[in-house]
Amino acid sequence: MDETIYSVAVDGPSGAGKSTLAKAVAAELGIVYVDTGAIYRSIGYEIFRRGIDPKDTAAVIEALPEIHIEMRYGEDGLQRMYLNGDDVTAEIRRPEISMYASGVSAIGEVRAFLLNMQRDLAKKSSVIMDGRDIGTVVLPNADVKIYLTASVEMRAKRRMLELEKRGTPQPFEEVLQQIEERDWADMHRDVAPLRQAEDAVVVDTSALNFEESLAQILAVIRRGRNI
Repeated sequence: MDETIYSVAVDGPSGAGKSTLAKAVAAELGIVYVDTGAIYRSIGYEIFRRGIDPKDTAAVIEALPEIHIEMRYGEDGLQRMYLNGDDVTAEIRRPEISMYASGVSAIGEVRAFLLNMQRDLAKKSSVIMDGRDIGTVVLPNADVKIYLTASVEMRAKRRMLELEKRGTPQPFEEVLQQIEERDWADMHRDVAPLRQAEDAVVVDTSALNFEESLAQILAVIRRGRNI
């Protein structure tokens, strides 16, 4: 690709493989990967460890000035999350943090708190950024927009296997219920709900393996960049 700064926005529901595929795309194209879900998970984790109900809007807002989030990239190019100086990359992936992340992300003040941070990253270098509202709110002028999805059953199966690999297995029915609840919360929140941008290209990976999904996403980006 040329050296002109460009941005790729990837939105979609929980468990669609956004982070895994976006990381692979970033490595293939030599651009920066920004996992915005990890940013919200970091805030959710801080609210969790403070014992605050994520639906207690006033308490969450009151805690924001004391929260400092930093993204660092290791030699392997992978993003690591630091919360008030602590590396919380592993902790924020605990299953129970998903609903905390969804809860705090529904608060307008939280989204405003993080918006400039996310946009600044896209101004400094070419990025692929994934989340729930990247193409609709965070980067509405992104050069390429992709809506990545898969059936809820397939997403639950993939998440279950992921949890098993991390050593935190959960029954399929539990994982399925969590994803269905997260979908509903993300799609029905008052602030920046999950939805497909009008100019986004839909990529459904229900019947695709990882290599096929990656190839399809790369093809969409290259078409969008005319290369």
